[in-house]
Amino acid sequence: MGDRPGGHVPGEFLHLPGHSPVHRLPAHVKIVAAFLTIVVIVLTPPTPAWVFMAYTVVVVGVVALSGIGPATVLRRMRVEIPFVAFAVLLPFVGQGQRIPIGPLELSEPGLLAAWNILAKATLTLLVSVTLASTTSATDLVAGLQRLRVPDLLVQIVSAMVRYVHVVSQEWSRMSRARAARGFTARGPRSWWVLGQSVGTLFIRSYERGERVHLAMVSRGYSGRLPVLTTTTAGPAEWARALTVPVVIGVISLIPLIAAAGTFAGGAS
Repeated sequence: MGDRPGGHVPGEFLHLPGHSPVHRLPAHVKIVAAFLTIVVIVLTPPTPAWVFMAYTVVVVGVVALSGIGPATVLRRMRVEIPFVAFAVLLPFVGQGQRIPIGPLELSEPGLLAAWNILAKATLTLLVSVTLASTTSATDLVAGLQRLRVPDLLVQIVSAMVRYVHVVSQEWSRMSRARAARGFTARGPRSWWVLGQSVGTLFIRSYERGERVHLAMVSRGYSGRLPVLTTTTAGPAEWARALTVPVVIGVISLIPLIAAAGTFAGGAS
């Protein structure tokens, strides 16, 4: 189905139905595994670089096991482009010792910071893409409820997941209307029209939110979402899902163990 909505359920534009081992895992198990994996990746020091190479092998292996497909993954990774642009600038504007690379002199701390941002952003985004692609919006909300996440946060996530596609469709209709009237976004002169479009989109989204809230109240909504049923997980499912964060955690400890052994040997 590519990146189109799955079926007619609002918010399922990210979910790709499948029967892979990753798809079959219960939602709350995948949420815990993804969260722990991201925490370990973010807390890992930027050096040595081989640690992140090992992380990449593990994460890419999970992506391949999920059967999402490289084309879909690359399309959804485009949200990382602003981070990439920011990271590319750091070696040029960073302070500290300069390293000559060809005709350029780049900041050594800037290069390290750029590597840190790119490596962690790419890996954590891969984990997030895998979770979103193999878990439906309904299962995601049910999994958060099963994990006893505060109800207000669950409602915010539920509304965001379900209606971000509605807002994007509204923007697409506005873009087609502008194009039908001969508008082309070229240069700063078009910024005024685009700014007006963003303001109009905000007002329409706000009004739609009010209509949705009134519809929910008329159907008995009292400030709490109904508890959704979710698949129970046994020890086998937990063991399979937690294999990834455990392996990545072990990899992250190898440099620390090696450094401790070197320090102990030097002290003796």
